[in-house]
Amino acid sequence: MAASQLLCHAFVFSSSSAVQDEEKVITSLSNPFVKHCVKLRLSSSYRHSNSTALVVGFTPISEILRFEEKNRTSVNIDRGDSLVECLMLLDEMEVPMPYFRSGKDACWKVVRVSREVMRKVSGLKSVDSTETIAVLRIPRSFLSLEGAESMDYLNRFGGKPHRILVLDGIQDPGNLGTLLRSAMAFKWDGVFLLPGCCDPFNEKAVRAARGSSFQMSIVRGNWVHLKSFRDHFKMKMLAGHPENDEQKLYNHRQFSIHLADVLSDKDICLVLGSEGQGISEQTKLMCELVSIPMAGDFESLNVSVAGGILLFLLQAGI
Repeated sequence: MAASQLLCHAFVFSSSSAVQDEEKVITSLSNPFVKHCVKLRLSSSYRHSNSTALVVGFTPISEILRFEEKNRTSVNIDRGDSLVECLMLLDEMEVPMPYFRSGKDACWKVVRVSREVMRKVSGLKSVDSTETIAVLRIPRSFLSLEGAESMDYLNRFGGKPHRILVLDGIQDPGNLGTLLRSAMAFKWDGVFLLPGCCDPFNEKAVRAARGSSFQMSIVRGNWVHLKSFRDHFKMKMLAGHPENDEQKLYNHRQFSIHLADVLSDKDICLVLGSEGQGISEQTKLMCELVSIPMAGDFESLNVSVAGGILLFLLQAGI
């Protein structure tokens, strides 16, 4: 049993019952469960060692639950398989409907907390618009290849993938989360995180992703893994890069609607890098570089904006 579940049982519920109607209110900032949740928010290593993460706010939580409900209905998954381990609600708040069910139909625990505890766990100064926090299991759709020798990850994106987003050293969680959300919206098959990327279950990344981190296939690995993936599925490698004199040294062209049409039937990995460092030298050598033409006098776009444009234009079936 995960630490979150053990702490829920030990400090909130009786371990003999999966769900109880009676709810205890946590008011102490030194409560072990509160300390555990704060550590989940602050520490990536702690999140992954416990295989759980925090999601703050009604909207991203409801998006995840809506996605679960849809999949549960389509493939007949039992409610006990929900990613949600625990819902943390302000003491005075009603359980939201229809996605936040309580009582006999629920498959998670409900923990009532004071405003002070909600502020501590969420890290926000005001909880006026933050009435709900969820402790969720990190989904099986996420895979870290650190130290992995198996080639099972080649089938991680389901069959033969058509569109994979690759992120190269994107450390800003807001940008990473926004790109995950865009990839989900345009139905890309998954996301591959190269070294240097922030944790997709970082609190700010989860907030920007609006729940996408828990809904799509994400693999974290290195260029050796990505090359194996590329060679196995014979995927074309593109990388977004602003137009400059340096590009004369590399294979480069401006992106266009015509190019998107030419590439529509090809299986593609699109690599995007950080704004500060850009894409790595290895990415420049391995990929065809594409830039977005701009009439205005700017060197580049924000990576989440540029990525959104490219993800939209390259989406399947546009």
